[in-house]
Amino acid sequence: MPPERLILPRRIIAATHNQGKLAELMDLLVPLGCEVESAHALGLAEPAETEASFIGNAALKARAAARASGRWALADDSGLEVMALGGQPGVLSARWAGPQRDFDLAMRRVADSLERIADAQRSARFVCALALAGPADEMHVFEGEVAGEIVWPPRGKLGFGYDPIFQPLGHQLSFGEMTPEAKHAMSHRAKAFAKLVDTLG
Repeated sequence: MPPERLILPRRIIAATHNQGKLAELMDLLVPLGCEVESAHALGLAEPAETEASFIGNAALKARAAARASGRWALADDSGLEVMALGGQPGVLSARWAGPQRDFDLAMRRVADSLERIADAQRSARFVCALALAGPADEMHVFEGEVAGEIVWPPRGKLGFGYDPIFQPLGHQLSFGEMTPEAKHAMSHRAKAFAKLVDTLG
């Protein structure tokens, strides 16, 4: 069955309080003619991420913003999965950074966890779930991922989160060393967004 065709609203709330995610979502949405405002700028509450999956948390955040504003909202839930750590930090990626969202701390925690595992492989992947929610409880979800490996020490000051310790397969640069344009061409978020675009009518 072909996917349901969507009409992308012209005004969208980016349901995030994370400035790095907001910048990437705007880079993806604005070329499509969308006017984007953040949940943070609108003073919308940030709901607790209580779901056990990226899709669940993305849907939770998008639904909360759509209900609070009466407008369409797009939320992202994404994270780093390290295979030798059983997929951790996964949906807890932000929480590994602590209450201050200190990703230097989070990256060190990943490296220290791998050091404690003899002959640990450094395979990893970034996963992204996007949820587009409407004010009448409409919901559309899309997933994307990119495979790579953990590098240490961190490399590059671009990007955000775990980008400096993630090197995608087939590339010599970490996400932290790539320009936004290079990262957008291949990232987990861009792949999820491409699936959304494929459904547009």
